[in-house]
Amino acid sequence: MSIIVICGATATGKSGLSIELAQRLDGEIINADSMQIYKGMDVGTAKLNIEERSGITHHMLDILDVNQDATVAWYQEEARKCVDDIVSRSKTAIIVGGTGLYIKSILDDLNFPDTDPDVRSALNKEAEDIGAAALFDRLKKLDPAAAIAIDSLNVRRVIRALEVIEITGKPFTANLPHKNSTRYPHAMQFGLVMDRQLLSEKISLRVDQMFEQGLINEVDDLLEAGLTQGRTAQRALGYAQVIKYRSGAISLDEAIEETKRVTRQYARRQETWFSRDARIKWISPIQNRVQVVLNALASK
Repeated sequence: MSIIVICGATATGKSGLSIELAQRLDGEIINADSMQIYKGMDVGTAKLNIEERSGITHHMLDILDVNQDATVAWYQEEARKCVDDIVSRSKTAIIVGGTGLYIKSILDDLNFPDTDPDVRSALNKEAEDIGAAALFDRLKKLDPAAAIAIDSLNVRRVIRALEVIEITGKPFTANLPHKNSTRYPHAMQFGLVMDRQLLSEKISLRVDQMFEQGLINEVDDLLEAGLTQGRTAQRALGYAQVIKYRSGAISLDEAIEETKRVTRQYARRQETWFSRDARIKWISPIQNRVQVVLNALASK
């Protein structure tokens, strides 16, 4: 019985490794990708289909409709229930994904200050009046570490960070755990790392495949299901670009190239986020990834 984390940037092979480990370790997988929690967001999130899951039980997949918004506090509560349930049955809980804050929320004692409607309303009005870029500049000055972790285009998260700063009088990152603050002290974290050029090529190939495999049709279906009614899902990489394409704002070629560009930027932010956690053991593509994990577990 163990708790294992497989993390790293997008397109580094986390899902494939998790399946192999689950087969070897009698494990069940807990999704830690913030967009794979949404029903119908399959092609654009590289979600494993039923056949690819090889009979392994997956948790925290397809939980919400695309018109619903997820919070980290909600995810923390639900994912921890999954971990505790798996462990109680003497199985291995394998947490897999690239959303660093989701992984941290499972392992560590994050604090989530309540929302202040007045503060939130004022920040939303500022975003409309002076623009999201100005708010992000403010965040960079008040909490540079948070600005590294948060996408400047994700206005909702920028506003939330500024709201927490105003409510608590502390940087947003002050609400993140210290290195030794953990709910599951015996959990072992493994990060998949890849040469930047190789990763860039893999991202380009993956994006091309997503469009070939029907990303546009998937977005069309999700638009009918209320994709633009929620704040979170419509901003997902690839989906936001197809929405712009369907609105006539950009061409298809521009949508594809923009998806590649923003995905590379996201991968760099993921690398920066995970690099700050000294608990992660890094594994390169030239290593036998499964064996590295098994050896580490055996020596624990």
